[in-house]
Amino acid sequence: MPRPVRIIHARAPLRVNDIGGWTDTWFARKGRVLNLAVGPPVEVQVKAVRNERKTQGGPRILVHAENYGQSFRVDPDRPSTSLHPLIQMSIQAVSPPRELSLEIRLHSPVPAGISTGTSASVCVALLGALDFLGGGRRGPAGLAALAHRVETEKLGRQSGIQDQISAAYGGICFIDMKGYPKAEVERLRPDQAFVRELERRLCLVYLGRPHSSSDIHESVIDRLEKEKGRSAALVRLAGLAARGRRALLGGDLEAYGGIMIENNEAQRALHPRLVSERADRVIAIAKKHGASGWKVNGAGGKGGSLTVLASPDDGMRRRMVAAVLGLGGGIRHLPIWLSSAGFEAWET
Repeated sequence: MPRPVRIIHARAPLRVNDIGGWTDTWFARKGRVLNLAVGPPVEVQVKAVRNERKTQGGPRILVHAENYGQSFRVDPDRPSTSLHPLIQMSIQAVSPPRELSLEIRLHSPVPAGISTGTSASVCVALLGALDFLGGGRRGPAGLAALAHRVETEKLGRQSGIQDQISAAYGGICFIDMKGYPKAEVERLRPDQAFVRELERRLCLVYLGRPHSSSDIHESVIDRLEKEKGRSAALVRLAGLAARGRRALLGGDLEAYGGIMIENNEAQRALHPRLVSERADRVIAIAKKHGASGWKVNGAGGKGGSLTVLASPDDGMRRRMVAAVLGLGGGIRHLPIWLSSAGFEAWET
């Protein structure tokens, strides 16, 4: 590739511990979610060179999806849905200047299908990088809304709004969805000593296999859609998000942990298989080692991940992590930290 004329770097955090998840959806109509943005972030690098082709159309973008070991070319005017459609449709949504050819690298720090909003983080980071390259400066609200439209309108996927908001805004987000998909976003700022203690005790556990529960989710969605926004289960979940907000602002980690457990059981009540046998094995270890809270991430189901609020005792926390690793089957602890920043981009 010729010497780049511009190099853009961008990143967006992941999302964990979504209290009130399921209520940020079209079938809920309105709801509340409290979630945490965490690192390590999804990373995107864009190298731009002058387009030397006689015509300025065609597949002028080379993409390296590093986690999959795949490289492929994209025509931003005619994207394909046959290979990494989220990436291709994101490129079309913010098509780069026609006088440029691009080489794009994308990397996720966690396994695919882990239920931490990774696809939304990829989408936000890529859209933001291309927006930066083109001279635009979309704010977090604009980036989150555009990423949501890519997933729902261009790809026809079921998607709430919380993952895109967390990736774009970062921090501890309280999302009050007044009417889908519009929401007010509040970034909570508890006392810093409290935030450091929360971060110290947070554990992300990968359940050893990608998230895969579309049949269960369709069943739950069908039931909730028929209730037309009047679901007692969704009202309960939204209420837990509001209580979680009060607990964090009040500096009460034990109350926050209890709300995590309530939310986990509220998800189980939606469908027993939304909390998997593997998740319950990790939960049993967390209980044994004095953890204050636990919750399956995202919509739940087979595979994915679990957030644990570990014991305040360092020794207990380390023994819990060791016991989780001993479960085998690919189940493991993934180090994370709270990310105060949302989407970021800069040029070198």
